[in-house]
Amino acid sequence: MTALVPLVVVLPILGAAAALLASGRPRVQRTVAAVVLTAVLGVGIALIAAVADGSMLVMPVGGWPVPFGIVLVVDRLSALLLTVSAAVLLAVLVFSIGQGSADGDDREAPVSIFYPTYLVLAAGVFDAFIAGDLFNLYVGFEILLVSSYVLITVGGTQPRIRAGTTYIVVSLVSSTLFLAAVGAIYAATGTVNMAQIAERVAVLPPGVQILLHVMLLTAFGIKAAVFPLAFWLPDSYPTAPAPVTAVFAGLLTKVGVYAILRTETTLFPGPELNPLLLVIAALTMLVGVLGAIAQADIKRMLSFTLVSHIGYLIMGVGLGTAAGTAAAIFYTVHHIVVQTTLFLTAGLIERRAGTTTITRLGGLLAASPLLGVLFLIPALNLGGIPPFSGFLGKLGLLEAGVADRDPLAYVVVGVATLTSLLTLYPLVRVWNVSFWRPAAQVAEGSRLTDELHEDPFRPETVATRALAAPMVLATAGMVLLGVAITVFAGPLYAYASAAGATLQDWDVYVQGVLGR
Repeated sequence: MTALVPLVVVLPILGAAAALLASGRPRVQRTVAAVVLTAVLGVGIALIAAVADGSMLVMPVGGWPVPFGIVLVVDRLSALLLTVSAAVLLAVLVFSIGQGSADGDDREAPVSIFYPTYLVLAAGVFDAFIAGDLFNLYVGFEILLVSSYVLITVGGTQPRIRAGTTYIVVSLVSSTLFLAAVGAIYAATGTVNMAQIAERVAVLPPGVQILLHVMLLTAFGIKAAVFPLAFWLPDSYPTAPAPVTAVFAGLLTKVGVYAILRTETTLFPGPELNPLLLVIAALTMLVGVLGAIAQADIKRMLSFTLVSHIGYLIMGVGLGTAAGTAAAIFYTVHHIVVQTTLFLTAGLIERRAGTTTITRLGGLLAASPLLGVLFLIPALNLGGIPPFSGFLGKLGLLEAGVADRDPLAYVVVGVATLTSLLTLYPLVRVWNVSFWRPAAQVAEGSRLTDELHEDPFRPETVATRALAAPMVLATAGMVLLGVAITVFAGPLYAYASAAGATLQDWDVYVQGVLGR
């Protein structure tokens, strides 16, 4: 079973090369990409089954003994996130195939570069999840970031170039800080292997530990888009094509959250910075949801809710307990699926109505009841309405916060509850104004939209286009996946709880990797 581990990176890289060689033959490129991601999804499911009993799969690359060479590690957490990411990437790929087929040689996403770059992005995401040393984690980040630079600017429009420039500059700052942290940790401990770092970091002077810890958290915090390092996200993501925006929103920030989770449970498992993480979590939730309330554009609103809900994940990590970690893992899976679904739905709305600005939308429910259903279900899920998985994940986080019996945790629990209630407002407003309001009343305006902030960098309208069947089917599949998380929440939460308990005992990871 260990031989399957490197396939999650090797297959997308080989697929990207094959797709690039097939430039000018879009059907071949689409077939290659679909086959590769389907294969990775199958491998991910097999890996979940292999580590479900708590065992770990450790693959020394090139036959070098651990810890002298690159080591790939799969445990419950990495197997789960790898599989969910593969499912999301496959669904978004189907969406993009439908978009490309409907539009022909789409200048929004030229297939000659889109599919190879997309597979490279997938390889970077998967590599980050299975990296057993900090430098390989850095390589995984750089693989996905370099490919994201291409995807976020694809099409070459002025808004995309502007947003892409900001995204690239911020990413380079984050990567530079991450690399500096890796070098400093190597200088202090003599290794970049995570298991060895966990063993050696405890003997370092407290001040050095804090410095290294903060450097990693700052680098990962930029990538995860936590407050006050999230300023770049709401301006960057909405300008990209719908499939790109959906993947970025669903996955890229979660790779940063995953790195923070590994940092807090494996590299620096002490509670010294937990209060700081809780404060950051509360501010991220509040600032994000207040930004969402002020937006007239659906994509920008969803981008701010993305920032806000990253706060919930950081809250679970900051509690520093097995219950908090388990709830954070469950909520991460939920949020990957639901946030991706909502951005795909926003892409359908833009094609159907020519805009995602709610001041110019109306009558969508009458025009397309199916589109209404595809928006309403994930919106209720994101808002935390029972019995959806969003409610279950938030309830788990709140219970973990109350069980912590710390005054600061109680404050964060209150902020999380308030944020959940406030999240419903912009989502319900989109439903009332864009779907429920008759199209004939759009010109009259609405009191719900009088004070909203419109995106100055987006055109008022674009040409309306047909909703291709693969686009609708991919979005519907993601909606059903979100419902499935609710239906099977019991087994999934049990799996997350087992993963959380293992993560809280860092010695389990050390023994599993180093074979002691």
